[in-house]
Amino acid sequence: MPREVSPAEAAELLASARRVLVFGVSGGGKSTLSRWIEQTYGLPHVSMDRDIRWLPGWQVRDRAEQRRRTETYVVQDRWVMDGTTVSSFDIRVPRADLGIWIRVPRSQALWQMMGRVLKSYGRVRFDMAEGCPEQLPDRAFLDWIWSFEAKQAPRICAALEQYGPDLPVVTLRTRREIAALKTARRT
Repeated sequence: MPREVSPAEAAELLASARRVLVFGVSGGGKSTLSRWIEQTYGLPHVSMDRDIRWLPGWQVRDRAEQRRRTETYVVQDRWVMDGTTVSSFDIRVPRADLGIWIRVPRSQALWQMMGRVLKSYGRVRFDMAEGCPEQLPDRAFLDWIWSFEAKQAPRICAALEQYGPDLPVVTLRTRREIAALKTARRT
């Protein structure tokens, strides 16, 4: 398993990190945290949704092209990349200096996702591809969030163990822990 670090330790690592992965449950706040890292530390923000997966009209980009695009971003010297596409952990994790796992409870993720829908419905969010306005979640997306811990968390653990056994990873389970990461750098 990767080296687990506290929010305070992660804040220290962020100060010198060149490449940061932010992953976890949808609706957990990955993109918002990544944008904060971009603004605070000057790391260019790469959104897997905006820059790699989606084409206008909610069309999914071809998997081979997604992989090529991911490789293009991963080789860059500096970035904060948000997204939980485990199939690309083999190329993303080895290049990362720090992993941030947003692992909030499903109730919080669903609540935050619904707030996001209410706030942004019909408009394209900063972390989404052009031509992909916020929409009501479908059953598959709700199921993704609901079953994330049971289905995706084990895959993430296995991929981290395989591709990043020495990667420092902070796991943030609450809004308070996310806030602690942000404020720890000032103490």
